[in-house]
Amino acid sequence: MAQRARSWRRTAAAVTAAGMITAGATAPGAAAAEEPRIDLKVLVVDNGDSTVKAVTAQLRSTGIPYTTVDLSDSGRPTITAAFLSDTVSGRPRAKFQGVVLPNEAPFGAGSAEQTALETYERTYGIPQVDAYTWAHPGVGLDYTSEGGWAGTLDGREASVTAAGKAGPFGYLDGAFRFEDNAPAVQESYGYAARPRTGFTSYVDIPVPGGTGRASLVGEYAHDGRRELVVTFAYNNNQQQFRLLARGIVEWLTQGVHLGQTRNSFAVHVDDVFAPDARWDSTRNCTPGDIDCAGGDGEDPTPIRMTADDAAHAAQWQREHGFTMDLVFNAGSGEEFKTEHGGTDALATRLLADKAQYRWVNHTYTHPFLGCVQDTTSVPWSCAKNADGSTKYMSRAEIAAQIRDNHDWAVGKGLPIDRTELVTGEHSGLKTLPQQPNDNPNLAGALADTGVKWIASDNSREPAQRTVGNALTVPRHPMNVYYNVGTAAEMADEYNWIYTSRADGGSGVCEDNPTSTCLDQPLDVGTGYAEHIVPQEARTALGHVLAGDPRPHYAHQSNLAEDRLLYPVMEKVLADYRALFADSTPLENPRQSAIGTELQRGAAWQSALANNRVTAYRIGKTVTVTAPSGTQIPVTAPEGTKKQLLLGTSAFGTPYAGARSAWTTPAALQSALTLKLP
Repeated sequence: MAQRARSWRRTAAAVTAAGMITAGATAPGAAAAEEPRIDLKVLVVDNGDSTVKAVTAQLRSTGIPYTTVDLSDSGRPTITAAFLSDTVSGRPRAKFQGVVLPNEAPFGAGSAEQTALETYERTYGIPQVDAYTWAHPGVGLDYTSEGGWAGTLDGREASVTAAGKAGPFGYLDGAFRFEDNAPAVQESYGYAARPRTGFTSYVDIPVPGGTGRASLVGEYAHDGRRELVVTFAYNNNQQQFRLLARGIVEWLTQGVHLGQTRNSFAVHVDDVFAPDARWDSTRNCTPGDIDCAGGDGEDPTPIRMTADDAAHAAQWQREHGFTMDLVFNAGSGEEFKTEHGGTDALATRLLADKAQYRWVNHTYTHPFLGCVQDTTSVPWSCAKNADGSTKYMSRAEIAAQIRDNHDWAVGKGLPIDRTELVTGEHSGLKTLPQQPNDNPNLAGALADTGVKWIASDNSREPAQRTVGNALTVPRHPMNVYYNVGTAAEMADEYNWIYTSRADGGSGVCEDNPTSTCLDQPLDVGTGYAEHIVPQEARTALGHVLAGDPRPHYAHQSNLAEDRLLYPVMEKVLADYRALFADSTPLENPRQSAIGTELQRGAAWQSALANNRVTAYRIGKTVTVTAPSGTQIPVTAPEGTKKQLLLGTSAFGTPYAGARSAWTTPAALQSALTLKLP
């Protein structure tokens, strides 16, 4: 059993594929002892099920090339020996390093296509993932009537077995629970069954109402083939799949593949040094907000951090091993100081702890950097020039806002990266519906001030794009509102947005087909802690588990008064650390690093889509060619070396029990060459 549990890590074709060829299953036209070339690409046979879609999404997000055969397409290619393999320069070639099927035999047992696929897998040692099937002897399991169980898995705890931890799921800490987000809805159904000879369980559960444990995920080795058998249903967004997705891919590729994924969590805190207006629970709007009818006057009690809040922030970071990005408006702080006798205890405390944070330019006084806003009506509109064209903030004004804030930071010795910028309300970028295009003066101002990474709102623009010579970094907005300082205020505004008109809400949730109304309003005393915190933490953790590096953002008001942001961050961090082994730390990158990751990922996906990447392994050697200058993501086992012109160097950095990196061919080489251990 232990030997089978470790077999997925064997990376050299000589260990598996060539060994089988030598035993007699010789590839056409090949000498028996010749090691084959195995292309680093996956074959996906898609029947439209959510389980296949989920595995495919993991391949794509990781950066692994794949070919899809759509079973619903009458013009699809037929699975034959020629489709799966051929020879290159006289060497046998397997065109796919792994196969994803909707179940163990989607073409029908004994059919020509199924036989061709099984022969291919047996000949070249190619693993097969059965994305979802039922428990039966054909996949190495007893029927569920023989000491197993079938039913709804919602809320049940599963565990990674000793074999799973020694094998493809070693990055997990051990136990995890199936989601149960809607008690009245069946979210995940599964078959838990006892293994037969040849089956090694990787994930199991206690048999409900019975004795012992039964498998949900495991490896079935038989007839010279290996299948990863999954016996529960899932989709790409469910946490149980997201936890297991990395291991499924690592098993499928035997730990050697193009692409990489790391889990990260970054939190931007906007408006530092500036006050934020407060929600009015009577009028259901925010006084001082130009879209709050009749609310042109400033709120008499804006929300602003105190020195005690700043001290708490620094202490919290030290206790939780996490760094926040303080997105600051220095001019707003200077205005506060002028209005309060030349002192600002908040600024004094934050500057004393300046080295404990990352600092990001948010412009000097947080003006709207897009069109000049006409606030004579609600909603506002863009002011017009005499010729009818849109009136915009000038390039010089935008540049001054960026430059003055940066110069202040340098004068105070803040650890700031001038290439990073977050504009107030993401202004300057297009703002629908009023401003459908970027301020034409924005790109020039960014170039004038050295900005390369400008934040955007992921809920509006999830894709990275260019703004002149800069690139956007989409940020996830957190449902911890900028205009609330207490849990009661937060629950009240949440009720206004997410309850029906009949329940006293705005009814926006009724009008928006992508939204769902609350069954009943939240209790303003307990609603934040009991409903909003777990829901928002689950959403943020979902981004983390999907390998999405985009930062999340909240506001300085959420570190003040009731300090609403901390429970959300604490739950994300605690839940993550409870789920993952120490070998899979939660990374905490800054904006420029996130922007670079998104940029590299987009370039890589483009190279794959245009068929400009060739990658294969022969024995212990991996060779990759890509367009010149393209950063190549690769994941490989510990001990992998990068071939240099003379000698080798260690490849990548450790993560989740493997090594991975973005890399390029060594000097004077046209291809990336890695030597596997």
